[in-house]
Amino acid sequence: MSGEYDDLKRRMDGAIAAFKHDLASLRTGRASSNLLDAIQVQAYGTSMPINQVANVSVPEPRMISVSVWDKSMVGAVDRAIRESNLGFNPIVDGTNLRIPLPELNEQRRKELVKISHGYAENARVAARHVRRDGMDFLKKAEKDGDISEDDQRKRSDQVQKLTDETISTIDHLLSDKEAEIMQV
Repeated sequence: MSGEYDDLKRRMDGAIAAFKHDLASLRTGRASSNLLDAIQVQAYGTSMPINQVANVSVPEPRMISVSVWDKSMVGAVDRAIRESNLGFNPIVDGTNLRIPLPELNEQRRKELVKISHGYAENARVAARHVRRDGMDFLKKAEKDGDISEDDQRKRSDQVQKLTDETISTIDHLLSDKEAEIMQV
């Protein structure tokens, strides 16, 4: 069961990691290099993530800098950023693109909070699925005679405790992100 518990823990941690990644892609008032992670650039006849054709950095709290490695790719990177529906308008300066982040209005902040709540609910559902799998495994093990009823109860409590901790972590991350979004 120790291996099974470790697998459940790994899967719960995976739900948290996916949630953190989703939150990092949300634009708050502050610049983050993660904001451009989803952008794909048409380069050399294929679609590539932006970080494979340029360095993305954050020189100031409200500015993202993209330093394109190949001069011939500047136009493609600029186009990909403009067409990404993130609302960015890069300023091209040689092989560098500067992306100023505009202030978020109240309505957009509320939309971002709603989106982050959706991400949190998806993460909670993922954690509950892992819990269900763990409980099913324990019930089957007891039914097959592999573990006693007392063991099954004790291990079920461990799985529930792990689930509660995971959901608590998700809720804590959500409240931190919400505060960051609403900060003017």
